[in-house]
Amino acid sequence: MKRGLTIFLQIVIVLIGIGALALLLWEPQIEGRNAHATLFQIYFNDPFLAYAYTASIAFFVALYHAFKLFGYIGRNEVFSLRSVKALRAIKYCALSIIGFVALEEIFIMLNHGNDDPAGGVFVGILITFGSIVVATTASVFEKRLKRAINSR
Repeated sequence: MKRGLTIFLQIVIVLIGIGALALLLWEPQIEGRNAHATLFQIYFNDPFLAYAYTASIAFFVALYHAFKLFGYIGRNEVFSLRSVKALRAIKYCALSIIGFVALEEIFIMLNHGNDDPAGGVFVGILITFGSIVVATTASVFEKRLKRAINSR
């Protein structure tokens, strides 16, 4: 893969990370139930928000490992154990995101109160589907890379 393309993909990963962080910080302020709340009330009195921030750590770790993986690809070090470890870390991050979302869905179903949980459940299903795709892809590439390294 050309060096310019891998640098472009690394830039895209950084932009995705910045966009996700901005969304995590901005969205709670515009949420309907937080319309008249102070910043302290928004960020420190909501256990669900704290859980979402904790769960997002796995997403950012996966982005970091994807950034490293594209660095290895750009330096023609694709067939190395470091690339396999990066893919394994991405797979485990995707699986942990699935676990966090499953627990979040249970939380929504049990504590929805007067709200309709359909929107939250749908977003959870979308995140889970994307994480399944990422975990499967990382697993397939990890196995192929291992096989290629062992056959050398």
